[in-house]
Amino acid sequence: MGQTVFIPRELDANEPRVAASPDTVKRLAGLGFDVIVESGAGTASRIPDEEFAKAGAVIGKAGDVAKADVVLKVRRPDETELKAYRPGTAVIAIMDPYGNDAAVDALARAGVTAFSMEFMPRITRAQSMDVLSSQANLAGYQAVIDAAAEYDRALPMMMTAAGTVPAAKAFVMGVGVAGLQAIATARRLGAVVTATDVRPAAKEQVASLGAKFLAVEDEEFKAAETAGGYAKEMSREYQAKQAALTAEHIAKQDIVITTALIPGRPAPKLVSAAVVASMKPGSVIVDLAVERGGNVEGAVPGQVVTTSNGVKIVGHLNVPGRVAASASLLYARNLFAFLETLVDKTAKTLAINRDDELVKATMLTDGGLVVHPAFAGKPPVIASAEPAKPAAAEKPAAPKKAAASRKPAAPKSPANKSKGIA
Repeated sequence: MGQTVFIPRELDANEPRVAASPDTVKRLAGLGFDVIVESGAGTASRIPDEEFAKAGAVIGKAGDVAKADVVLKVRRPDETELKAYRPGTAVIAIMDPYGNDAAVDALARAGVTAFSMEFMPRITRAQSMDVLSSQANLAGYQAVIDAAAEYDRALPMMMTAAGTVPAAKAFVMGVGVAGLQAIATARRLGAVVTATDVRPAAKEQVASLGAKFLAVEDEEFKAAETAGGYAKEMSREYQAKQAALTAEHIAKQDIVITTALIPGRPAPKLVSAAVVASMKPGSVIVDLAVERGGNVEGAVPGQVVTTSNGVKIVGHLNVPGRVAASASLLYARNLFAFLETLVDKTAKTLAINRDDELVKATMLTDGGLVVHPAFAGKPPVIASAEPAKPAAAEKPAAPKKAAASRKPAAPKSPANKSKGIA
């Protein structure tokens, strides 16, 4: 009997996605794995148990995770789930470790080898494994669909015998993967689209989609992108200049979509309450960063708020999960592409090469230790301690010190409770 991959049903009621598809189940079997899918795991993603079974999976129960060599998940397992995991099990998921030190310690104490898929490096080799891009792409699309539903008016210009319906004006703030898809979707629906970003490369990308670019293009703007392709956090001076430029523009918009996120940090505030108050009644703002504190003042996680001047601020959680059937298919392919690199094709067994650049970038815990350089070396968080402050999680430990100070996360400490990820 080969090694076993287990795909559980996500316990979070707000998580409809699943970490496998019938296609990836077939491919996993081709790599030599026995695949067990927990009954009901794919129901919310429109994949019934029968489809997994036809692809070669065994439909099992939650307790079957004890047999697993590999666990594929969407969200980080909580402490209750980890109790059933065998030490040494490879767990691949979106771990959301920033600000969740207690949960990271729990993974280490469980002895699992945890991989955080959102740390996948942005290199050519890893493009097919980039969960942030695959899920953000769908989030950008869904943001426009949600905005159109709340706007309750036509987006394209329509010339009819009864008169002309003007095109909606849409403004996208943050032109990463989500922002680009939002621009493209809004354009396809007929809106007049403008967009802004702090990265110089975004200007050409926006223009290529037929939208107009808006930004303060000073010297700081020219150096506002990291080597990994992410936006840097801008100075307060730049943020003030950019805010002044966009404030007047936003007042004239029908739809605003904000997507600005900085890895490991709270979302930057882009739209103040005063700017929201300047918008026309019936305007809509969709805040895709609401789970990280939000880009919009007044946004409430999980709610659609209507302000006193009639502006709707949409703060849906887990936006990719709102198109779960599509999101799960892409996410499952991301996981398979990564897991395939961890397999010895000749022996058809798991063979993790800890010197591989993808493993180094994504491995969070291993052998009872927190090993990722951004988190290793921190004192263990116990249940009776005060919650870790976000700022502490944002500052990576120096790599040399981390290597010297890796310690097991106090195995005799009481179990820690962790929060589910966004």
